[in-house]
Amino acid sequence: MGTFRVRGGRQLSGTITPQGAKNEALQIIAATLLTADSVTVHNIPLIRDVLRMIDLVKILGATVEQTGDHTFTFRAEHIDTAQLRSPEYREIAGNLRGSVMLTGPLLARTGTGFIPRPGGDKIGRRRLDTHLKGFEMLGASFRYVEEQQAFALETQGLRGTYMLLDEASVTGTANLIMAAVLAEGKTTIFNAACEPYIQQLCHMLTTMGARIEGIGSNLLHIEGVTSLEGCSHTILPDMIETGSFIGMAAMTGSALRIHNVSFDHLGLIPLAFRRLGITLEKKGDDILIPAQEHYEIENFLDGSIMTLADGIWPALTPDLLSVFLVTATQARGSVLIHQRLFESRLFFVDKLIDMGARIILCDPHRATVIGIDKEYPLRGTVMTSPDIRAGVALLIAALSAEGISTIHNIEQIDRGYEHIDKRLNALGAEIERI
Repeated sequence: MGTFRVRGGRQLSGTITPQGAKNEALQIIAATLLTADSVTVHNIPLIRDVLRMIDLVKILGATVEQTGDHTFTFRAEHIDTAQLRSPEYREIAGNLRGSVMLTGPLLARTGTGFIPRPGGDKIGRRRLDTHLKGFEMLGASFRYVEEQQAFALETQGLRGTYMLLDEASVTGTANLIMAAVLAEGKTTIFNAACEPYIQQLCHMLTTMGARIEGIGSNLLHIEGVTSLEGCSHTILPDMIETGSFIGMAAMTGSALRIHNVSFDHLGLIPLAFRRLGITLEKKGDDILIPAQEHYEIENFLDGSIMTLADGIWPALTPDLLSVFLVTATQARGSVLIHQRLFESRLFFVDKLIDMGARIILCDPHRATVIGIDKEYPLRGTVMTSPDIRAGVALLIAALSAEGISTIHNIEQIDRGYEHIDKRLNALGAEIERI
């Protein structure tokens, strides 16, 4: 288990560029299985989860060539579905939540799918019903294989249909889109997720020859085609990294320039940080954050405490609530953080309380943060990263804290942030990887 040793209390300065978006990369890599032609993908982040996804498509028979620092070319001319039950595939897929998105392309191309019980962050219940019921409506059958703890799927041919998703699942929507583009006839998906990464997937597929209408909305119309062609695609900057850097600048009182953020795809993220009192300026496609000694949380117009809550896009992304929470600990004022979608994502706050933060965990979904207005710094402590987003929130807290903090299980952070220690050390941080 890896460890970060962080000496806090240092101001950062300079320019940092967000990596490619992890969540988009997982979808796009899965989509390369939809064609026998070559697909070149730019701006792929070299992080643990994405590299595992690349390993999975290799196991299935795709050839993968790295042609640049963050550019890969995929060619899935031949797919060996027998590998789905191999120990190597099952081990990797069972530890990667995003592996479930390989099922849609595999059903569409080969008529076979196999889903080991997926792993990933321990942030609460993340069911597969939306995926499996959607595949069933498209004409696939599935059964649970008890001895292998996996779902086996097969179809004699997918057929378009109307479906109303029971939840606007991002991975579920992506999976069903990838299955539907090669299904016979028309598929309508209502209550579809419409995050920028889903839009990116749809734009890539239309470039490959898919017929998709309603991109950017929660109502998609997909006319199936018989085959797709190769293409070139560039992944967006990661909005979660961008948000993490904004919170980091505020907590450490640092002046930072975040370069090439694709500002138009950030949704409510800049507004939510401004509501915490953080000054940020859009400069071209960069975000400039001045050094702030203090920042003050807004109240609602009636004077009541503000609530920051996650929701389905274009509402605030749940992946950043951990960062908003830790950033609020050093603000002036109070805020209620409401994590609606996952019931275990706030359980890391006990570590922040140990560091001196004033937080009341109301229940598994809600925490009230009483900002200390930098009256005193957080104090260094020993902690363990429970998941990707909580891990980086703890890293932000450690960077602002007085003294030395130790963060164990940093493999969780590495799953989502590429060389985060080296990149932050270049800005003046003092992070040692042990």
